[in-house]
Amino acid sequence: MEVINAIGRRKSSVARVYLSEGTGKITINKKDLTEYFPSAILQYVVKQPLNLLECAEKYDIKANLDGGGFTGQSQALRMAISRALVKLNAEDKKALKEQGFLTRDSREVERKKPGRPKARRRFQFSKR
Repeated sequence: MEVINAIGRRKSSVARVYLSEGTGKITINKKDLTEYFPSAILQYVVKQPLNLLECAEKYDIKANLDGGGFTGQSQALRMAISRALVKLNAEDKKALKEQGFLTRDSREVERKKPGRPKARRRFQFSKR
């Protein structure tokens, strides 16, 4: 089997994934999954598509993550892994799509407006 690559995005995070046959090792930016994401919840998010298809120990995953915070990065990685699995076997698409792993969450941070402290927040009103 050749190496299959896919890309996933969330907020300002971009995940590039390279999937190959192996023993289930996940490497992110040359670090192990448990080292890169110490939180068990984020590790669970990353492994969701693999656990759904029961192929967690079948493939080795190398990922390059860039931009954003840890939540956005983990969700971008989940999407990229899902896309790579669909490239590998098109029959898995239905199960992954039902769980929402193939849908790009397009919500982005709203920009700060001039004359305001944040995007929508206004300064405190003072009557006197």
